[in-house]
This record gives sequence, structure tokens and C-alpha cells, in this order.
Amino acid sequence: MSAPTVPASFYADFQGLDRLRASAARQDPQALREAARQFEGLFTAMMLKSMRDASLGTGLGDTEETKTYQDMYDQQLSLQLAHGKGLGLADMLMQQLTRANAAHASAATPTTPAAATPASSAAGMDKISSAQQASFVRSLEPLAQSAGQSLGVAPDTLIAQAALETGWGRSMPTDSNGRSSANLFGVKAGESWRGASVQATTTEYDQGIPSSTPAAFRSYDDTAQSVGDYVSLLQTSPRYAGALGTGSDVHAFASGLQRGGYATDPDYVNKLVATVATLRQLRAAGLKS
Repeated sequence: MSAPTVPASFYADFQGLDRLRASAARQDPQALREAARQFEGLFTAMMLKSMRDASLGTGLGDTEETKTYQDMYDQQLSLQLAHGKGLGLADMLMQQLTRANAAHASAATPTTPAAATPASSAAGMDKISSAQQASFVRSLEPLAQSAGQSLGVAPDTLIAQAALETGWGRSMPTDSNGRSSANLFGVKAGESWRGASVQATTTEYDQGIPSSTPAAFRSYDDTAQSVGDYVSLLQTSPRYAGALGTGSDVHAFASGLQRGGYATDPDYVNKLVATVATLRQLRAAGLKS
């Protein structure tokens, strides 16, 4: 396997930090991850340099020239490590930077050509308690375990997506009688859909600009049917192949969905990552699996 190509600009000592700050302001997922990797590369280089400086004495063949080449080698090594699996620092940094948007992510309304959340779901989402969130998580865990095995995706990722799409279960499309559609993932009723459907207003994004529009959503007898249909949708549509088998990598899963056209919200990836972070905080606070 050939070594990853590293842009020459990576060699500027603190340019990675500047990009990281700018990317955080833009909330551009790809730029943010690249900047996080640059930061990890810089950190690794500093760590290697500290280890070299702490060595005992010099060898017989050590000269200023060999030291220069050793420094260049360490820098190249640190960059290659950061662009592989790395030390995990980049992933931790991504979570930290997106966690601040968790509350906004829960309240926001992601919209997609294949799936969308009703615009009304944003109302009052900032008032939801951790106990309500935990109850929602527990109610979906058995279904998410089975669905996760079928898709090769961590169950918590699927639970977080359902939480993001429905405001932690508090807002799903309803029929004229107020009956819930049990549509956990905001899946729309396209021309090929032969089941029941309900009408709801949703928010769509066109070149990053949101607008409200009416849409038909699939309606299910219960949440088990909703989860089963969602699994089938992802497994049978080539567009979403990139989301399958992503395990616990939330960023890869969300990016795979967005590349397939699942979400028109340009910040969908960050919102899902932030929602998973909220779920993990619930678990850390004592939510039992």
C-alpha cells in the first residue's frame, strides 16, 4: 500500500491550527475533519520531537545533518500517521467541536429527498429532559440492535438518527385524526410506495437555503415496521451503499447517507454526530443498555 499523499502546506507549523479555527466557524464537515487531522499531525510531531530531545546523549554518527534528516522523517511520519487511523485525537477533537451544537442539532429539522422531518418538530425541542431522551433510547434499543446487525452500523447511531429526525420521538407526521405515522426516520412516500401515507410540512434546503414545503410521508402500524422499512431502504438502494458497514463511525455513516441524497441539510453530518454525542452523555450519566 502506498503512503498517503500529504499536501506541502501541512509543513507550515501552525497553519493547521488556523484552518481548524476557520473550519469550526464554517462548520464544514470535510474541512473540519481535515483540520483535525492536521492538528493531530502537529501534536504527533511535537511528541516525537520531545522524545528525541529526551534521549541520552548522541551517537557516533550523529551530526547536525543527520539531526535535520531525522526531524524531516519524524514530521513526515507524524503526517502519515494522522492521515491513517492516527492516535484517535482527530476523532476526539471532532466530537468536542460538534458537541457544542448538540442542543441545536436536536432542535433542528433535517430534510432530504428520500426522508425529511416535519417542520413542526423544531418547536419545543429545547425543553426536552434527559429523562425523556433516555426513555426514547430505551424504547428503541431492541429494534436498533437488530437493525444495526443487518446494516453493519452501531445501534446507537441509528437511535441517534431517529432522535434527530423526530426530536427524540416527540414529533412525527400524523394523519388528519392526529394518529402518529410511527415514521422514525422521516422517510417520504415516493411513487414506488404502496403503503399508507400522511401529509406534513417539511423543510427542504436548496443551495443551503431552507424553505417549507408540503410532502407525503410513509405511515406505519408501529415503530418496528418503520425500522424494518428503513433497513430495507438502505439495503436495496445503491445510493446508500456508502453508509452500510460503517460500524461506530458516525461521520462515515452520515456522510454516506448525504452523498446518496438522503439529506439536503448541509449540516446534517454535524447534527448527527452531535446527537450521538448527546446519547453517549446519557449513557455516561447512567443510562443502561
